[in-house]
Amino acid sequence: MVRARVILHVDMDSFFSAIEVREHPELKGLPVVVGGGREGIERGIERGKLRGVVSTCSYEARKYGIHSAMALSRAYKLCPDAKFLPVNMPLYKRVSARIMAILRAHADKMEQVSIDEAFLDVSSRVRDWADARAYAERIKAEILDKEGLTCSIGVAPNKTIAKIASNFEKPDGLTVVEDGNAREFLAPLPVKSIPGVGPKTENTLRQLGIQNIGQLASADVQLLVARMGKYGERLHLIANGMDDSDVEPGCERKSLSRERTFAEDTDDMALLEESIAELADEVYRALIVGGFVFRNVGIKVKYADFKVITRARTLRAFHSDLETLRRVAKELIQKEMEGVKREGKRIRLVGVRVSKLSLLGYQQQRLFATAATTPSAD
Repeated sequence: MVRARVILHVDMDSFFSAIEVREHPELKGLPVVVGGGREGIERGIERGKLRGVVSTCSYEARKYGIHSAMALSRAYKLCPDAKFLPVNMPLYKRVSARIMAILRAHADKMEQVSIDEAFLDVSSRVRDWADARAYAERIKAEILDKEGLTCSIGVAPNKTIAKIASNFEKPDGLTVVEDGNAREFLAPLPVKSIPGVGPKTENTLRQLGIQNIGQLASADVQLLVARMGKYGERLHLIANGMDDSDVEPGCERKSLSRERTFAEDTDDMALLEESIAELADEVYRALIVGGFVFRNVGIKVKYADFKVITRARTLRAFHSDLETLRRVAKELIQKEMEGVKREGKRIRLVGVRVSKLSLLGYQQQRLFATAATTPSAD
């Protein structure tokens, strides 16, 4: 009998491009890139200059080095023969709704975390881990039969491991991590496999001599806390296979954020602005992958004395463009720095956050198309 919780993380494979291939079978086996608006794609190809970013691409396109949130112009340079298609969000949302209905019917509790992924708690529906595998296989088969799409599923005793496992064998993968094997499964994986660990956190851990999750699990937790605050403690728990966060039914993503802790406290305005811009880029990539738009932009500042302040601005309408996110975050940090300079303070950590999120819908297509024409660096 399974005594631990059994959590599934279901992640659709290359969702937008997979739907396009399903709708247009002649695209099967070809590199397909989805991103931007229809007019932007057509004009961009004619002029040899695409604008906007990649929302999703097929696995054939990934072989050329193309990935989500990459500038479309860069993707075009990497593979000019790829089929570039505009985002058709109304279609993707309809397909998503049907898939989420399938998943909801198979779960004690379900938490949708983006347009193409969800956590399922199926603890009361399976007898043991072999049964859990068979249960996940039935879910995969039903989605394939009803929607003609594949997904990858991670099965584990908690949400974090389930999410890592779902990415272990893509596409069309199924990875089961039993509660007694969690540390063994995690140990050889690079630390960037942990959800939320980006290049900056990875670099901080590398400076501490930590490159894989096993090393993180064995690290001195006090050292991690001294360098990274409470986040260091959480990473240590995750590395040891521990995550008690619950699957939250009806939970909608309310915010996305990224933070950076400096090696030394600073009041260097150029460094702070550069950090805020890079964090805004990281948040934007998460927005694109999740299919979200935002109405609120905020920053977080932790001073050398560990005092924390936040500043935020609510916008008149939903936005989906990087330019707005960067501009508002920069204005907020500049305003905070006025006091920093006057009082001689130094800063330990900065963060960027977007909230008041909504999944991109039909009424927001015009906004998305506008964002797709915003120039993107190659």
